[in-house]
Amino acid sequence: MDTNWAAANLQAIRTLMERSAIYRRALAPVMTFTGLVGLVAAIAGARFGIVSMPQFAIYWMCVSLVAIAGDFLLVRRQALKEGERFWSPPTRRVTQAILPALFVGCIVGIFRMVWAPYAQDTIVLSLIWILLYGCALHSAGFFMPRGIKMFAWAFLLGGSALLLGFARMSKWPPPEYGHVVMGIFFGVAQLAYGIYLYFTEQRKNEA
Repeated sequence: MDTNWAAANLQAIRTLMERSAIYRRALAPVMTFTGLVGLVAAIAGARFGIVSMPQFAIYWMCVSLVAIAGDFLLVRRQALKEGERFWSPPTRRVTQAILPALFVGCIVGIFRMVWAPYAQDTIVLSLIWILLYGCALHSAGFFMPRGIKMFAWAFLLGGSALLLGFARMSKWPPPEYGHVVMGIFFGVAQLAYGIYLYFTEQRKNEA
């Protein structure tokens, strides 16, 4: 039984390494789509005044569900294009790697919907989500191209710097800044990374 388990894991790791180029191509549309969703959501959230903690948490958790659903559809399309099964052992490994951090982010969001004494918690919640997302990306980076780990560290370092910087301020920014923070990281940053992946992959194919 242990031998079969080890062989299955070894095969999954070998497959992930062999398909790193395919996953890199799949990342470009995934990151671009997620970035667009994040950017539009940030603008809409600020525009319509979604600033109370419960509303902010519910709103962005719904946005994340839309982004995740779209990402899975894009990955499924890429798998069909390559003639592969969508829910393959490598896909399960990546999902299992990112699931703990995303699960904690979901629990924190639900907690803040129920208990939210301060309006500026929208910024704190945003930064917690950013840090957890960075952890999720870093975990996925063990099965994917190296660049995803560097991108994960951008979230971790950027989120940490903002959290410490805001903590040193005598007065917290208004709650609308929660949407600004989310838009920068989940919108602009991911959109820029998706565009970067698209053009670098295009140059590689032309070469």
